[in-house]
Amino acid sequence: MKFDYFVLPFAMGLAFLFIYLAVTYAIWFFKLEKDDKKAIRNGFLSRKLFTALGEIISESLLHRKIFRKNLLLGFMHMSLAFGWFLLIAIGNLESRIYEPTAMNPPYVPIFFKFFNTTLHPFPLHKFFSALMDLLLLLVLTGVILAWGKRIVSRAYGMKRTTKLSLGDKLAMSSLWFIFPLRLLAESFTHGVYAGGDFLTGTVGNLLNSILPSEQLYYPAWWAYSLSLGLFFVALPFSRYMHIPTEVVLIFSRHFGLREKKVHTPVTDVEVRSCSRCGICIDTCQLSFAGGIKNVQSAYQIRAIRYHHIQPAEHLNCMMCGRCEIACPVGINIKNVRLISRNELNGYPINKQDYVPINIKPVRADVIYFGGCMTHQTPSIKKSMIKILQTAGINYWFMDEEGGICCGRPSILTGHTEQAKIIIDTNLDAIRNSHAKILLTSCPICYKVFKQDYQLDIEVLHHTEFINNLINAGKISVAGLYQHAVYHDPCELSRDIRVYEEPRNILRHMVNLIPVSYERDNSLCCGGSLANLSIAMDKRKEITRDAYLKLTVQNPDYLVTSCPQCKKTFEKTAEIPIRDIAEIVCEGMQKRIAVKKTGQFQRTDTEMVTKTRLLTTN
Repeated sequence: MKFDYFVLPFAMGLAFLFIYLAVTYAIWFFKLEKDDKKAIRNGFLSRKLFTALGEIISESLLHRKIFRKNLLLGFMHMSLAFGWFLLIAIGNLESRIYEPTAMNPPYVPIFFKFFNTTLHPFPLHKFFSALMDLLLLLVLTGVILAWGKRIVSRAYGMKRTTKLSLGDKLAMSSLWFIFPLRLLAESFTHGVYAGGDFLTGTVGNLLNSILPSEQLYYPAWWAYSLSLGLFFVALPFSRYMHIPTEVVLIFSRHFGLREKKVHTPVTDVEVRSCSRCGICIDTCQLSFAGGIKNVQSAYQIRAIRYHHIQPAEHLNCMMCGRCEIACPVGINIKNVRLISRNELNGYPINKQDYVPINIKPVRADVIYFGGCMTHQTPSIKKSMIKILQTAGINYWFMDEEGGICCGRPSILTGHTEQAKIIIDTNLDAIRNSHAKILLTSCPICYKVFKQDYQLDIEVLHHTEFINNLINAGKISVAGLYQHAVYHDPCELSRDIRVYEEPRNILRHMVNLIPVSYERDNSLCCGGSLANLSIAMDKRKEITRDAYLKLTVQNPDYLVTSCPQCKKTFEKTAEIPIRDIAEIVCEGMQKRIAVKKTGQFQRTDTEMVTKTRLLTTN
């Protein structure tokens, strides 16, 4: 058996890594609920296995999502991940073809050129020699780009890179040295024994002309082995734990495992799948609009992992989901944050000690639930009542007298037991009304009713409901002959993905101007109730920045479909802020006026054409 003492650092480091991962993953598996364990076993025996493998190739190795953000950033990640994978895979193939009968230990392919200095002819040996040099060059290119990213991150589409912990720095330094040291080891070996190809041969000849290759090639192999061993030992305690754990996350996601309301092994997998690449930092409005640099998801996931949570920083998050959309790994960041907030044992706020116990349900076809913020923006409430009455809807205004909460504030602050009491009480009233539809104006309430209540009736936001009314001819609107920009509220857009209905409504009445920050890329208004520790001046800066970005084309209106967003933007706006319900009421009144005067109403087609002309100009 081929052996030399210098392989020991590599071998021991690799053994440590395999043992650590095996024990960690086994503990996670045995802590899973019975249904999750069954889902994993069934997943490996189904087509889900192949879809998971496809995502592992496209995202963990080729980094397709990062390529979409920035070509240079994507190439850097791909060259390191896929290049190293190919070096290992093809190196193993080369060693098996060279000595098909030998029982080679795992380190032989890694140090192939040390143990085979005088290669006898074997099939395709020239091809393998050139290919391995080409792959080494590919990985070295990734290393050079990684060095550059720490210096000029803007060239990679990033304004800043993440701050590194000591463990991260140790692992990163050892990783950056692995492949330059491999080049040196193989090049010095070429200087002594020959056998290198276009890269190692050329570098070897150059080094041999100025340095004593015979004295340096063996220490170079030691250094290469040491850097590998150090990286393997440091990996589980650094951000590079994401390399193996991201694969576990992809499998678990495809097999149907999901985050729960409490900390589970799935939470551990998600937390350790974060590479702290820093992509989430630039998408965070607290960073680019508020100048707050230490609360972004990359840092808070690290704090969760190492149990270093600082409540003031951890609760300084608008939970808008922009980071979650940008995350190339697809980590359920908001749910991880909610779980950790719950573990803080509830942030001290007004506990809403009342629990609504005297709700008297009314039989109706539709329940209208305005929500707390709708009651603070009464124009939206009045508009919705007008729309419901005009459409002839048999409805019950469930919180007409106020005082009823959907439970979301309690959920956001970690008061899960209190939230459960509120939810259960509301559930009884909703079921006893025998309604077929629950209608809400607040996207926050909408999200909670849709995702946390497990209702057996249809839950609709008023944009969906109004769109249905217009399509069914139950209400009619006229064009308002004005230009408007639509702001996608966070919960309605990224969370529930209601995009087309509000736009369909608005196109009946206004010239809708597209903006850069819409749909998945929409901006939080800054008034998020989820942020429990932001300073008021920072909140105002975020609101002002979002307002200016949305109104850069000088519209007549800024339209939204969230009472909180309307209320927040109104504090900084120079133009009218309208909710869609208010715009629809204006359109209904205009329609009545049109009928009385006999004026011609523009068609939807003309409105769309006008919008296109406005956009191109």
